Amino acid sequence: MSTRQLTAGAARVEITPAALAGLNPFGPDFLSVHDPLHARALVVGDGDTRVALVALDLVEVGDTTQLRDRIADEVGIPADRVMLAPSHAHNAPRVGLVPPGGKARIPTPESLDYTAYVDDRVVEVVRQAADATRPVRMGVARESVDVNECREAYIGGRWTLGHVPDGVSDKTLSTVAFVAEDGTVVAVVLNYAVHSTVMLGVREVSADLAGAACAHVERELGGPTVALWTAGSLGDQAPKFELGAPSDDPERDRSYALAAMAAQGFMLGAAAVRGVREQRHLTAAGPVTGAVRVIPCPARRLEVPPGMEQADVDTVDLTLTCLTIGPLALAGVSGEVTVPVGRAVLDASPLAATLLVSIANARIGYLPTDESYDRRTQAAEGCPIAQGFAQRTIVDGLTELVSAAVGVDPA
Repeated sequence: MSTRQLTAGAARVEITPAALAGLNPFGPDFLSVHDPLHARALVVGDGDTRVALVALDLVEVGDTTQLRDRIADEVGIPADRVMLAPSHAHNAPRVGLVPPGGKARIPTPESLDYTAYVDDRVVEVVRQAADATRPVRMGVARESVDVNECREAYIGGRWTLGHVPDGVSDKTLSTVAFVAEDGTVVAVVLNYAVHSTVMLGVREVSADLAGAACAHVERELGGPTVALWTAGSLGDQAPKFELGAPSDDPERDRSYALAAMAAQGFMLGAAAVRGVREQRHLTAAGPVTGAVRVIPCPARRLEVPPGMEQADVDTVDLTLTCLTIGPLALAGVSGEVTVPVGRAVLDASPLAATLLVSIANARIGYLPTDESYDRRTQAAEGCPIAQGFAQRTIVDGLTELVSAAVGVDPA
């Protein structure tokens, strides 16, 4: 285990689109902006190795290979040590091209123009974070926060989206703080399993509850603190309160959605701040490692509704990303992992402080358990990987990556 001093730097830049036409992935064009969108970056090093986490107020990213290569060329952090993590805010655009075999929204010309803008901003924010590094200590806290619930509902003889309060759920908010020698909180990483869909149906750009939580952390801790949201095992998790189907009263819908977003964002943000302030066991030592593994999996053709696409290919690439910082592992998967799969990853990991990050470095679809295919759940019907491969490949692949980082036998 390395005893080299950890260093960290963080930065935030705005990525709110200047023009809104063609950027709403889920309906008619956005009409206005409620709250700004941001790209936030955290660069952590141990003197030998640097890794970068980039949190994005976006619904999803496509294939990020070229962007990560560009970060390597222009900032000097290798592509396999970069994790791009969108919040999955549904009132924000998507960027990038759909990975072959994955199922996602068809990019519009406007979204591709916006992608180029976001790429430039991402490179800039990583550069700013890299230039701001200083010695830090790191601590991890956990707390149960009840703002999510299972959304896999059996209604009318079939599985669909709904709210299932007694269904399988993971309410753990994990908070990772990076604290400078003078006590300044450089960055806070939040990890929680929930769709940021509170505002869906309101035609305003918003970072949704993930953005509200991060904004609360940054206001409360003040100064240069940057709060980065990472989506946990959200594939089957909805917010407890969201707009849902719009009514014939848009003002009432907007008022309800804004109140629900503020309340749930406050709960998550306040719990994160408490976790930062109450942390007592901080580490200042590495090592820091990063790795990416791309695994071709047997593809499965899905029903593709209007506005979405899936290439007809034999295999679809599943991208696994692992960043380790001392006793912490960020285990990223290029899809929407469901809670049972996420729990299996955490149970198998050799590091107790392992955070599952969904939609990391790409999105190919939902990633459920093997048995859910037989039940034809909502998540299973949206998984482009053949039954018997997704869960095993994710759990075994991430276990191997984390084990290699810490030098243990994954068996």
